[in-house]
Amino acid sequence: MTPGTTPRVRAGLADAPTQVDVLVVGLGATGAGVALDAAARGLRVLVVDAHDLAHGTSRWSSKLVHGGLRYLAHGQVGVARESAIERGLLMSRTAPHLTHPLPMLVPLTEATGHREAAVVRTGLAAGDLLRHAAGTGAGELPRSRRVGAAEALALAPALRPTGLRGGLLGWDGRLEDDARLVVTLARTAAQHGAHVRTRVRVVATRPGGADLLDARTGEQREVHARLVVNASGVWAGDLDPSLRLTPSRGTHLVVRTAALGGLSTALSVPVPGERARFVLLLPQPDGTTYVGLTDEPAPGPVPDVPEPTPGEVAFLVDVLGGVLAHPPGPADLLGAFAGLRPLLAGAGGSGTADLSRRHAVRVRGAGSRAGAGAVVTVVGGKLTTYRRMAQDALDAGLEATGLAAGACRTRDLPLAGAAPRPVLAALDAPPRLVRRFGTDASLVLATARSVTGLDDVTLLAPASPTAPVTLAELVFGVTHEGAAEVEDLLDRRTRVGLVPTDTDQVRPLAERALALAGAAPV
Repeated sequence: MTPGTTPRVRAGLADAPTQVDVLVVGLGATGAGVALDAAARGLRVLVVDAHDLAHGTSRWSSKLVHGGLRYLAHGQVGVARESAIERGLLMSRTAPHLTHPLPMLVPLTEATGHREAAVVRTGLAAGDLLRHAAGTGAGELPRSRRVGAAEALALAPALRPTGLRGGLLGWDGRLEDDARLVVTLARTAAQHGAHVRTRVRVVATRPGGADLLDARTGEQREVHARLVVNASGVWAGDLDPSLRLTPSRGTHLVVRTAALGGLSTALSVPVPGERARFVLLLPQPDGTTYVGLTDEPAPGPVPDVPEPTPGEVAFLVDVLGGVLAHPPGPADLLGAFAGLRPLLAGAGGSGTADLSRRHAVRVRGAGSRAGAGAVVTVVGGKLTTYRRMAQDALDAGLEATGLAAGACRTRDLPLAGAAPRPVLAALDAPPRLVRRFGTDASLVLATARSVTGLDDVTLLAPASPTAPVTLAELVFGVTHEGAAEVEDLLDRRTRVGLVPTDTDQVRPLAERALALAGAAPV
């Protein structure tokens, strides 16, 4: 795209097609992934969401692209292998600009028995084998190793030195931002011809199409599609009542990294008395650290925005108290967030932590009749494997409907802004924009200059000392990424909304971006 080009990521149904090959419901990672896969195969695609890009589960993750060690601990070898393969594709081919190698230290303390340490060492060694089998080189993710107490404290000064025997250092992948991955997927799908629409609610689906409602205008419209893909996550049962989902809630705290005493590595802290369960401390580029996660059943109606429970917050703080020299107090907790994972109900296990993260694809309708339509539902899985979930769902739909399409291209299809790491490192552009937009960093700045007429100093100035968001990226969120409201910019084009005090500081800048880009704040 060039500055001034009308984006296909838009709110509402105005000018949306009424006849397509594929209608996708849901604009999380999986839905956006299906839209990209289908458009890249040459199909006519419309993808809609009742709210916004990454409004649901895909923005509440731990921001990891991981190799699936926890799945190995539960005997889910196939899921772990699939995770390792997809992690490798994201980091080396499709999204190196949005992914980064992440060192992760398991501290060995007085509370960590030798048997527990041996289990972790075995798991890390298995993770090294998975990495090698997936084709991810040691230059991308180094091999795991044992470190002494002095090196563990150098990597994580926040640790309590008393009783620290050392640590086990492994490597995984980290996302710059999970919501940014979804936004980039949507942009890439639009660049390949998909029509991407937010604020469009699906009233009903059926083989052959769906009834849609423009949430902003109230207009209702029928869309004909040979294939409808239900990728609405924890809300998938609203469109397919036959599904039995057991949502699991994962909760994270947000703290300033400096308040913890400093971290140059992530920490994976074993939960005392529990097998293969850890609390993660994940430092972020903006100076915050996410502390999570719990894994608790979440029965009942599915809320638009899940909320952490006081018990989950207390549990996380309690685990930190066992390993940190200065555990966070109430004043250090800047915010908290929770997300629901759409797990398939299982026949065994003691809780949602025991359920498989393998995804499932279900097909309704179609058959052998020429021109017959079908509804495909894809559920389960996780953020790291969104691409494989999308491919499996689309392949099943194409087989059911007989739609002619090319082969899947997404294993090697770079997302918007992607480039090899040496190319990214050599870019002459603001580092924050490179981290979030890759080679499109210059497009972001050029667009902001063209739309606003402002100078680079104004466009690139951090919104506040604790929220390094810039006016340039907020303007681009409106012009190219479909942001229609202030909350779209604060909560999903950036992650300012995770910290209420930062939200108050940045809100005027988001309102200014909407006004400058020709939209009115809502």
